Amino acid sequence: MTTASTNATQTSPATDPLHLIDVDHVRFYVGNAKQAAYFYAHTFGFNISQIADLTTGSRDESDYLLTQGNIRLMFTTPLTKDHPAAEEVKLYGDGVKDVAFTVHDAVKAYEQAIKNGAESAREPREITDERGTVVVASIKTYGRCILSFVSRSGDYALPKVKAGGEFMPVFKKMHSPVNDHNTANPCGLKYVDHLVGNVELGKMNHWVEWYAEVMGFTMFKHFDDADISTEFSALMSKVMSSGNNLIKMPINEPAPGKKKSQIQEYLEWHNMAPGVQHLAFRTDDALESVAELRRRGVDFLALPDTYYDAVWDRVNTMLTKHGHKAVKEDHTRIKDLGILVDADDEGYLLQLFTKPLQDRPTLFFEIITRRGSQSFGKGNFKALFEALEIEQERRGNL
Repeated sequence: MTTASTNATQTSPATDPLHLIDVDHVRFYVGNAKQAAYFYAHTFGFNISQIADLTTGSRDESDYLLTQGNIRLMFTTPLTKDHPAAEEVKLYGDGVKDVAFTVHDAVKAYEQAIKNGAESAREPREITDERGTVVVASIKTYGRCILSFVSRSGDYALPKVKAGGEFMPVFKKMHSPVNDHNTANPCGLKYVDHLVGNVELGKMNHWVEWYAEVMGFTMFKHFDDADISTEFSALMSKVMSSGNNLIKMPINEPAPGKKKSQIQEYLEWHNMAPGVQHLAFRTDDALESVAELRRRGVDFLALPDTYYDAVWDRVNTMLTKHGHKAVKEDHTRIKDLGILVDADDEGYLLQLFTKPLQDRPTLFFEIITRRGSQSFGKGNFKALFEALEIEQERRGNL
């Protein structure tokens, strides 16, 4: 693991403009926000909490806020042909456009990022009414994705939003019967663990340096093609982490192989533009979460039974070597649910990946439980990529 020196590490959280308080929300641009909202509510247990549309005074876009634990997903659909989301959906289909962070002062965070070398995506704007104010400012990152800084006050302060308060002016709360079902049958997703970006060949180090210089992130882990490869494909990845480890953002690029890597497949179906490949959601109990998600119809990658012939010796040897207790979850149930297991010097983790969530193979989710381990399942890379290659071959993209 290597560490990059940054301006942000030289200041305290109280004085650092780029100190990240929380993942405020992740915004998706989609063709039909209403339908997308119901898909993610029914399959992943998110509550459809709030809406901004023509009925609430939003004239150019419809927004659906979905919540679960401390996760806030925003689905945005353009209502006019000139809205920026119209071009994004045309080029890429549904996908992540904006990763927004809560900060103390969005204007100061934006100004510091620009000073550090960022390019503006949208200058600070104030959204206000008699109840409070939300300030949002955005910078460009890889591809056409953006990072936004959000500061909140009054009734729109983050603690009130977390408690169910309105997200910002023009939003109104809504109730859907699916929310009652989700309350009675929770999926247990708590918050965003990490968010993975795919970039074109030769650009990984550029964006690693960008996150270090502009955002004050440091390199947390580095995986090369010797770590992440099969007989047919490979990729390289560097994991960038915010100064307080609030969010980790792995950055992947393809590596040469006999056939196409999943990163190359992503790029080819994403108009050759970098973008967000997947979101990882943390849960305290991967077994219960995956069981409920499977019951709801979520399609997960399938592993061969031979994976479990070797995994326990590998994992338990690592845990014993570093003085940790064995995996406490039921081994048979882990296998029945198809969950992957890995361990390192800090503990172990349980993880599983969905298949693509839409017709283009450009977005999926990961479900992860950490029992001490802060890594990303290095021991599972080979098995995972072989499972991915099976799906790529089924799609005719290997």
